[in-house]
Amino acid sequence: MSLTAQTYWAEHAWLNGVVEPSVIIGTAADGRITAVRTGVPAPPPGSVALRGLTVPGLANVHSHAFHRALRGTVQVGSGTFWTWREIMYQFAAGLTPDSYFDLARAVYAEMALAGVTAVGEFHYVHHAPGGARYDDANAMGEALIRAAAEAGIRITLLDTCYLSSDIGKRGRGVAPNRHQLRFSDGSAESWAERVSALADADHGSHARIGAAIHSVRAVPAAELRTVAQWAQDRAAPLHVHLSEQTAENDSCRSVHGVTPTRLLADHGVLGPRTTAVHATHLSAEDIALLGGSSTGVCMCPTTERDLADGIGPAKRLQDAGSRLSLGSDSHAVIDLLEEARAMELDERLRTRARGHWTASQLLRAATEQGHASLGWTEAGRIEEGGLADLTTIALDSVRTAGPVPRLGAETAVFAATNADVRHTVVAGRHIVRDGTHQLVPDVPTALSDAVAALRT
Repeated sequence: MSLTAQTYWAEHAWLNGVVEPSVIIGTAADGRITAVRTGVPAPPPGSVALRGLTVPGLANVHSHAFHRALRGTVQVGSGTFWTWREIMYQFAAGLTPDSYFDLARAVYAEMALAGVTAVGEFHYVHHAPGGARYDDANAMGEALIRAAAEAGIRITLLDTCYLSSDIGKRGRGVAPNRHQLRFSDGSAESWAERVSALADADHGSHARIGAAIHSVRAVPAAELRTVAQWAQDRAAPLHVHLSEQTAENDSCRSVHGVTPTRLLADHGVLGPRTTAVHATHLSAEDIALLGGSSTGVCMCPTTERDLADGIGPAKRLQDAGSRLSLGSDSHAVIDLLEEARAMELDERLRTRARGHWTASQLLRAATEQGHASLGWTEAGRIEEGGLADLTTIALDSVRTAGPVPRLGAETAVFAATNADVRHTVVAGRHIVRDGTHQLVPDVPTALSDAVAALRT
């Protein structure tokens, strides 16, 4: 990215939980915030006006970019997570490094239009169909990193260990099925060797490399510690799908005699740099293990609703000590404001009570806490020295007009949608200006073309 210093004038800005009017945000050529000043009544000469409510850039903590191609297809008829998975495999089979770049570039541009400035890409489509390696063993991951750069957002590539199709009777894993062969490196040691080469390469300032364990179904217990140790040695984020389905819990108890959470704890996976994704079906002991180890939890409400997974115990997890973050996962929609709102509203449905989180707490999950989960601890706050990543939400649309500006946070969380994102700034660079992407000028066509290529 070619960056220059820039001064932004925010009509309203969310600063440490408080909406302030007329805020100057200075940025430097290194993409950091150099100044934050309140009470400046009009845009100074040479500044860029951000009309609406400016918040820190949104962090989409859990993404499978190619799932975007399923939108409008998997919503037809009935079924379960498992029938959805079969359709997902069909789309995964068609991916190449080139087609994945095209699709991911369009998907990440859609995210930028929705105010997302950083994505956690839970990446497991590593090899060619049948499991053969590309000449560059990390060609698929490199395609995702380049796609994020061209769409103008940051990425934490969570390179995922995926070795087996199920736990198996003795916990040693069942061989991958024909769809899953391209996901597998054969062993955790081979995974670590490949991902180390990826992590040691120079990808530019927009990208960082983390690790992921697909699930206790896909990584045998004996291999878990290898992945956890790799992440620990590199102080990298470590993510894992956890208890998304009751079938996963039943299999784990049947084979190992413990829940998936306990299995992960016993093999050194849990901890402050770890994020459990979904965490839907947990016991009281599971919640205590996650919270007590300061393991984060990423909730993906729109996907969890779309797949009929269930409502996870988000409030109990937070009360136990887990940091909450948000993701759009399968991209049934890409709207972090909806994810934030849904976490509160789903909890209201579950408990028949209101007010589990304030609007500011939900925004923190979508910004500061999300970035921390992805290893971008210097992002997610509008303050001097932080990364100059900003999202501006209109306060004058048909959804947001009416409330007084000081209630902008409440308006953003409980009324606004991705359509209300007016500006997106990444590293001080104006990526989305007045609702138009500056690097990918026709995002709908890019999406249509990339998805159509996978359907042929």
